[in-house]
Amino acid sequence: MKTKLHIFKTVAKHLSFTKAAEQLYISQPAISKAIKNLEQEYETTFFIRKRNSIELTIEGKSFLIYVNKVLAIYSEMDEQFLHKNKTFPKFINFGVSTTLSNYVIPKVIAKFRMQFPQTKFDIVSNNSENIENLILNEEIDFGITEGNFSNPKLHFEKFIKDEIVLVTNVRNPLFKKGHIDIKTLQKIPIIEREKGSGTRDMIYTFLQHHNISKLNTVVTLNSTEAIKNYLYSSNDFALISINAINEDLINNKLKIIDIKGLIIERWFYFVKRTGYISNSLEKFEKFIKLNHNF
Repeated sequence: MKTKLHIFKTVAKHLSFTKAAEQLYISQPAISKAIKNLEQEYETTFFIRKRNSIELTIEGKSFLIYVNKVLAIYSEMDEQFLHKNKTFPKFINFGVSTTLSNYVIPKVIAKFRMQFPQTKFDIVSNNSENIENLILNEEIDFGITEGNFSNPKLHFEKFIKDEIVLVTNVRNPLFKKGHIDIKTLQKIPIIEREKGSGTRDMIYTFLQHHNISKLNTVVTLNSTEAIKNYLYSSNDFALISINAINEDLINNKLKIIDIKGLIIERWFYFVKRTGYISNSLEKFEKFIKLNHNF
C-alpha cells in the first residue's frame, strides 16, 4: 500500500504518468496499474484522462490530502524503527533559498559527500516563499530560508547570520568616499529581486523602520546572479547578501557603499513542518552548522 500511495502522490504532483515513471524509475504500465488498483480498491475515479494530459477529480484531490497524512506517518515510522541506527539516509531532498543555494550550500554538500558518498541529493533552489509552500504541501521535508514566522504550521530554527550591503560596479565614479546617507539611498537607481524573494521582503522590512516605503527601482530580476551580471556593465546599485559578493570583491568587480545609519542583517533558518520529527534531519542540520564556514 505504501508504494501505491507514493505512486499516486507522484502522479498527482506531475499530473503525468510519464513523468512519474521517470522520477520513480519504474515503467509507465506499472504506474497505470497501481493507479487503477487504487481506484478499484476505493471504488472511485481519481484522475480524468484526457488526450494529452490528466487532472485530479474532486475525489482525487480529497484522496491526496489523506495520502499526504498517511505517507507522513510512514516516514515517521521509518525514522523511528528503520533508520534509528543509520547515520544518514541514501537520499535527501530539501529546498534552499537562492542566495544560500548559490554561495553556501554547494560547498557544504560537496564536503558532506566526501564523507558520506552513499547519500544522494535533490536540492530545490527557489525563493523563500516557494520553498516554504513546498514544505507545507509535503513535497519536501525541510528547507533553509530567510524565515517567515506568520504561519504556525512551520517551525524555524536559526542557522547563520547574513548582512545585506549596497554594491555597485567598482568603476562607478559616484560616491568615491564609499558611503551615502539614507536620503541618497532613495534616489539612486536600484536593481532588486522579484516579489516573493525573502531577501527583498527583509530589505523592505528594515527600510520601513526608517520610514522608507520604496526605492528608485529601475530593474527587477529573479536572481542574485542576474543582478550581479547586470551590475558588471552598469553604474546602478543593488542591495545584495555579503555572501554573494566575496569573489567579486576579491576580483575587484564590485565595491561596497556604506549606508550611514543603516545596517541590514538577517538570519537564515532551517524550516520544517511544525511537529515533523526526523533523526536524519537533525544530524544533517548539525553537519551543515559545523561545516558551512569551511
